[in-house]
Amino acid sequence: MTHTYNITGMTCTGCLAKVQGLLQQVANVEKVEISLAEGTADITMKKHVATADLQQALAAYPKYQLSEAESHHHQVSGAIGDEENRTWLQTYKPILLIFGYLLVVSLIAGYHSSFSIMTMMRVFMSGFFLVFSFFKLLDIRGFADSYSMYDIVAKRWKGWGFVYVFVELGLGIAFALDVAPVIINAIMVAVMSISLVGVLQSVFNKRQIRCACLGAVFNLPMSTVTIIEDGLMIVMGIVTLGLM
Repeated sequence: MTHTYNITGMTCTGCLAKVQGLLQQVANVEKVEISLAEGTADITMKKHVATADLQQALAAYPKYQLSEAESHHHQVSGAIGDEENRTWLQTYKPILLIFGYLLVVSLIAGYHSSFSIMTMMRVFMSGFFLVFSFFKLLDIRGFADSYSMYDIVAKRWKGWGFVYVFVELGLGIAFALDVAPVIINAIMVAVMSISLVGVLQSVFNKRQIRCACLGAVFNLPMSTVTIIEDGLMIVMGIVTLGLM
């Protein structure tokens, strides 16, 4: 069953991620879809959850107030919103475009008189971390809130979400300058491997949460695409280390 509730106090995507994370921790809540523009939340439940229990989940953050919508007992059948009606291509278009651009640029950079796989991968990894850190910096607090919902380190220390953005930025710059490649690739593999653990747990547990890979700018669901994205960078790092 899915019920709709009004939520006030949300002003940004960071607020959205925070409220979504808190409500998804309530027992018997399966999925939370929030509309920032409308100030509403569609909550899918295994069995009915009392409004008081949902309000209690937000009690530590008084600015967020949840109340019953007039038609909150309306069970949603069919499409809950535009997001669920989007095709796979429409959903992941931002990531596909970014990877496409990065691939073209890295292939051009890798091809001189003869093709250099090392140069191609280095340029790709540099572009990857610079672009992804850019989107995270647009709303670093929103990213940190989203990241703390699934990353194994950020769950325990939310500050890691803020630090992670600058780790990505530093990796992007280091790859661009080709500084200490062995150390930088080793750090990248370690960081991405830790991040991948949280992604795998969320996907395998079928948790309906937002992927924070592009910060809080795009509302991308956590899926196997996220696994492939992180896994690809780890493989590139390992291959680079093996070829050195």
